[in-house]
Amino acid sequence: MRRIELFDSTLRDGEQAPGFSMNLTEKLSMARVLAELGVDVIEAGFAACSQGDFASVKAVADELKGVTVASLCRCTEKDAEIAWNALKNAEKPLLHIFIATSDLHLETKLGMTREQVVERVAATVSYAKTLCPDIEFSAEDATRSDRNFLAKVLQTALSNGASVVNMADTVGIAQPDEIEDLVRFMKSELKSANPWKLSVHCHNDLGLATANTLAAIKAGADRVDVTVNGIGERAGNAAVEEVVMALKMRPEIYDADTGANPKMLVPASRKLVMLTGCKVQANKAVVGKNAFAHEAGIHQHGMMKDRRTYEIFHPEDVGATSERIILGKHSGRHALEDRISELGIGGLDKEQLDTVFEKFKLLAETKKTVGDRDIEAIVRSEVLGVPEIYRLDKYVINSGNILSNTCNIRICRKGETYLDGFAAGEGPIDAAYNAINDALKKDAKLLDYVIESVTGGADAQGAVSVKLSVGDKTVKGYGVSVNIFEASILAYLNALNALEE
Repeated sequence: MRRIELFDSTLRDGEQAPGFSMNLTEKLSMARVLAELGVDVIEAGFAACSQGDFASVKAVADELKGVTVASLCRCTEKDAEIAWNALKNAEKPLLHIFIATSDLHLETKLGMTREQVVERVAATVSYAKTLCPDIEFSAEDATRSDRNFLAKVLQTALSNGASVVNMADTVGIAQPDEIEDLVRFMKSELKSANPWKLSVHCHNDLGLATANTLAAIKAGADRVDVTVNGIGERAGNAAVEEVVMALKMRPEIYDADTGANPKMLVPASRKLVMLTGCKVQANKAVVGKNAFAHEAGIHQHGMMKDRRTYEIFHPEDVGATSERIILGKHSGRHALEDRISELGIGGLDKEQLDTVFEKFKLLAETKKTVGDRDIEAIVRSEVLGVPEIYRLDKYVINSGNILSNTCNIRICRKGETYLDGFAAGEGPIDAAYNAINDALKKDAKLLDYVIESVTGGADAQGAVSVKLSVGDKTVKGYGVSVNIFEASILAYLNALNALEE
């Protein structure tokens, strides 16, 4: 079967979508899981976009081996040079250069003629090739472009050193038969003296990203762009879990496969949720919590007879674990480490494992059993968070329907200085946040507050995610505790700690 390469854009296209931003530590943690999943290329960010993106691209490029690390670049020599400086220590660096090719984008966004675009592509790709041996060129809004002009631009990129040319269905307007026809056309039209690959980047605005990606593969595409859980701008991108399993399940149609490890699909999905706090819809294909749930009586009867009646693959095939070993206060460190490994959270050093085990034992004293989501919440809040500049020492909240809502709080700064705050508020959480601002002399404003139960039951942990604005900066925070007031305070402090990075 043909080997289809996976170009993963979770850390770039996915991460720039609202709600999915990650700090450097979180990006590195996610990149390690993507490498373990077996994607061929990790697009680590847009190095020229910001100092934070540059640092993230550089960190991923410096650490990861055996996988290509890419940075997106606009079609300018300056962007290519900045991206190269971030990537140059990578074992397998890739400069990913893009420019729009549709007349709509040329006229309204770029203010360029077709001839100017061709000249820009030739100049930038040839310059980038002097920096990096591997260049991918992408045509933005390719599916709304004149196909003959699109072919001319892609051929220009190939002739000037690109080894991969990519067509982006940027607004998700294309239909599967159109994508299939376009790929076949380009495979017959484009030529190069050197080996080259054709790729597609499909968005999900009409819910067709995966279908269009599979149509491209059927027509001969060599590489496809994907993201974990299908995250990305607007409605997202083609989901890696859907593409991988579709090829696995229907080899007679596609005669193609990827190098991905299917058993890492659910762990990668859970890791992303853990890092971003953005849940996957329950009925999400392959990785949703209902993907293997059977409630209808006729389905349950069939399942008891033969699982194949209503399951085309087993949960274990994609790394969905069942909590066979019950973890509680009598569980040991090895049992916890095994469960962490099963959940795909690996890569923790001894000090981090010590921290997780300590918090696990404390939680187990409060809860009868500690579930997978509890463990993920502990790792996210205690290990994958930002350095702890501000730490909660103690607090008292007064609240009731005949009392004013007030909060007294003491915060420790860098383990040395204790800062006291007091404030009232519209409710107990508002009072606590006002008290934190009073103690730290901050003018932070709450933009978003989300509270959810980590697991079911009366003893469930509460997880709180917040987004704050402080001046011209926006930061997010996460906190978890069986006490929802404490979880809210921890989330707010976590966001302010992120501000100090």
